[in-house]
Amino acid sequence: MTSDYWTDFGHKLAGLHRCSKENFGLDHDNYIGSLPQSNGSSSTWVEFFINQRLRVQLTLAKNGNNIPSQLLQSFDKLIQKIPDWLPEEKPALLHGDLWSGNVMVGSDGKVCLIDPAVYYGHREIELAFTTLFGGFDQSFYHAYNEEFPLAQGYEDRFDIYNLYPLLVHVNLFGSSYLSGIQTILDRFT
Repeated sequence: MTSDYWTDFGHKLAGLHRCSKENFGLDHDNYIGSLPQSNGSSSTWVEFFINQRLRVQLTLAKNGNNIPSQLLQSFDKLIQKIPDWLPEEKPALLHGDLWSGNVMVGSDGKVCLIDPAVYYGHREIELAFTTLFGGFDQSFYHAYNEEFPLAQGYEDRFDIYNLYPLLVHVNLFGSSYLSGIQTILDRFT
């Protein structure tokens, strides 16, 4: 690992996020882990996040009896408030499954990313995901924000964004992730 590994990574991810398209989504569906990931096109981030991320995973959880009805009711309340909380920004090209298990050191000592779930989304959801299972070195976040500054209050929105990967984990691995979801819902509903 090079001495500037995390700083270089932050700058490179900011560069990836500068790649944009007209709409959120992708021209095809793909996978997040072993679950299908819906990437239907949307002109607004809020619509895409609610319909292509939260509602799809909530339907899977409900159909698999992986989520209690009280949590579904809390999600209904949260979804009504989301348009007031999440800022719009032009779509950014995302890795889509960016956590420490998908980050490696290449033979040159620089960052290598594996196992993407690529789509065009809001870059805050990507950075939120990096914090879900321990996070990255602080120099990564500093370098990213130096290269491509985030909107004020971005860290306050991370929990809302992390509902998506937590729901994915409920659908892949079961109920042990429900307590984290409940904590977030209690905070925002």
